[in-house]
Amino acid sequence: MIESFGIKDILDITIVALLLYYLYKIMKESGTINIFYGVLAFIVVWVVSSEILQMRLIGSILDKFMSIGLLVLVIIFQDQIKRFLVELGSKKRWTFLTSLFHHRKEGDDSAELHKRVIPIVYACMSMAKSKTGALIVIEQDVSLENYEKTGDMINAEINSRLIENIFFKNSPLHDGALIIAGGRIKAAGCILPVSHDTDVPRSLGLRHRSALGISQATDAFAIVVSEETGNISVASHGRLTTRLTSTELEKRLSALHNI
Repeated sequence: MIESFGIKDILDITIVALLLYYLYKIMKESGTINIFYGVLAFIVVWVVSSEILQMRLIGSILDKFMSIGLLVLVIIFQDQIKRFLVELGSKKRWTFLTSLFHHRKEGDDSAELHKRVIPIVYACMSMAKSKTGALIVIEQDVSLENYEKTGDMINAEINSRLIENIFFKNSPLHDGALIIAGGRIKAAGCILPVSHDTDVPRSLGLRHRSALGISQATDAFAIVVSEETGNISVASHGRLTTRLTSTELEKRLSALHNI
């Protein structure tokens, strides 16, 4: 048994381990980690009872559950599966290959990035100073088209004055989220999924929960300006970071591969 263990087996175990790790990571970020543990425990029991202990009755029952259960899991975790496949084929994971065929001009890329980042930072700092509530979502690899349709389409260049006007108190769009995709302001007044994470402090309102919710459902980057305190927070990969300075915000935005 040990003698037949070769490179193929090591590769097989490594691939399975990586797949489980990425699934665990996505489940943890989306707040469904307990379901992941439950499914994993069920699989372990199924393997032990039917394959190792050869328990026919329990094994046959669990076999029936597994045949139907796989379809049920696909339906329940369709968003997480979609995100997993998107992350697997993400551009940033294949940068080392594309760089072999395309030579990027760092100076031009840096200038273009600066042109998009600075207006967002200026707008956020201005709104923080006046304690104007805001929720800005920046699309990454997972498309936000379905969320864009819940608001009003704009499709304009990123401009600090436009962002501030959208979130002005008397504006009809100030209660919803503003979505940025492909370097443009796509839509405003959008409705986002709300996180029901119990770890979120009660002092944080609906905007913060919506920012956390969209970061759990997708790989989007969300910025929140609190209208109570004027503090700037960001949500990414299911984690909420509060009280950012302008420098920290600029650094976080500059690190995004899509903006």
